[in-house]
Amino acid sequence: MSEVKHGRGYVYAIQYHIVWCVKYRHKLLSGDVDNRLKEILQQIATDNDFTLAEIESDVDHIHLLVDCTPQHSIPSIIKALKGVSARLIFKEFPQLKKQLSGGHLWNPSYFVATVSEQTEEQIRLYIQNQKVR
Repeated sequence: MSEVKHGRGYVYAIQYHIVWCVKYRHKLLSGDVDNRLKEILQQIATDNDFTLAEIESDVDHIHLLVDCTPQHSIPSIIKALKGVSARLIFKEFPQLKKQLSGGHLWNPSYFVATVSEQTEEQIRLYIQNQKVR
């Protein structure tokens, strides 16, 4: 269960389930690319002071369970994760850019849902089982 945290004059437990897809649903998230992407996303989260409580991908999309503070906005979280990860993945795996006309790794849209104490365990299991299906 998400830990209740204390800020200066407030108490919070904020979690989001976030999903986005590879541009054109190309099946690029496997092997070294997938492993490196997860490392990069964890580092981006650390650098921006939020936590990825769960992370798993399927070949053409990624699911995250994000723990953050009230100061984090969803658009800023998404922008950091998608923008920085795309730049670093293309730098480390330049061959991917050739597979994506237009040179964009991610589809510009995304899904986000708030996570409650009642739904957190279901969402964790759903994310963990992305590759199992």
